[in-house]
Amino acid sequence: MAKAKKAKKTEPGKAGNNRVVATNRKARHNYSILDTYEAGIQLVGTEVKSLREGQASLADAFATIDDGEVWLRNVHIPEYHHGTWTNHDPRRKRKLLLHRKQIDQLMGRVRDGNCTLVPLSMYFTDGKVKVELALARGKEARDKRQDIARRDAEREIARALGRRAKGMR
Repeated sequence: MAKAKKAKKTEPGKAGNNRVVATNRKARHNYSILDTYEAGIQLVGTEVKSLREGQASLADAFATIDDGEVWLRNVHIPEYHHGTWTNHDPRRKRKLLLHRKQIDQLMGRVRDGNCTLVPLSMYFTDGKVKVELALARGKEARDKRQDIARRDAEREIARALGRRAKGMR
């Protein structure tokens, strides 16, 4: 008689080996997201070890297209604390791995419009580090205020509906 194995319970967002390492929270506030892409990233060994410890910052990061290649700049991955002289430079530029068709499409849209490439998050998928890259257009101050006012209004409506459902008012 075979025993049934119990499935391990995992936290949401941490299914198996898939987990978010870093997010760029200000990107959605400062930019209007037009399109998103998932890209691989070319890393050295100590960078991967540092990311597995959950250390990275996308705060001032952006991507550029140079000579038909996409490069991620200004991402801070701190040095691996058990590393030796082979440790990496924390703010070096890193190559993003995309299909040629995607790179050509991005190159055309960045050149034509007032768009930029901004990383939204960095995460592990099946043991590989991926970056969610967004094609974005900068927001003006009035657009940011409108978004905040809209979000506050939606939150207030949700609260009122919740109170009404509970019979409080």
